[in-house]
Amino acid sequence: MYGPIEDGGFLIPAVPYHEIDPRFYRQQVIDPTGQPPGTIVVDTPSRFLYLVQPGGTAMRYGVGIGREGFAWAGSGVIQWKQKWPRWKPPNEMVARQPELAKYSIERGGMEPGLVNPLGARALYIFSSGQDTLYRLHGSPEWRSIGKAVSSGCVRLMNQDIIDLYDRVPVKTPIVVWQ
Repeated sequence: MYGPIEDGGFLIPAVPYHEIDPRFYRQQVIDPTGQPPGTIVVDTPSRFLYLVQPGGTAMRYGVGIGREGFAWAGSGVIQWKQKWPRWKPPNEMVARQPELAKYSIERGGMEPGLVNPLGARALYIFSSGQDTLYRLHGSPEWRSIGKAVSSGCVRLMNQDIIDLYDRVPVKTPIVVWQ
């Protein structure tokens, strides 16, 4: 499940899963969310993402979340999905971290690849028709799973975001709990 995979011309390395708490492994569980099948639920306090399935079950994924002051909560939809996305840090992030200016929106962002912070896939969250600037995305930083360290987005291991990407269509509802 977390072995090396070739995808889109990139060789995604194996994740040393034995160094991760097993509760954060991708697994089917009894649905604890009460949401309708097909809904994505991010349980921020527990560091889990659930994809609710029919029959009272859910696929559960371990996630890394936004650090204090950078998390988002609410409901919306997955408006857009992208394989091997370009990373374009928002202008607010570039203002906080000027070293990211070379990847700014104006400069076209960072090329897709293994070191790109969005990883192998990104799912773009919109709410009330507006881009929240928050994403569900892969990450080369598997050590961040289960932690609150990002600039707000919900990160998954690359192997997990590929699995989730293949399971959800555009317009999938999403609920993020704080």
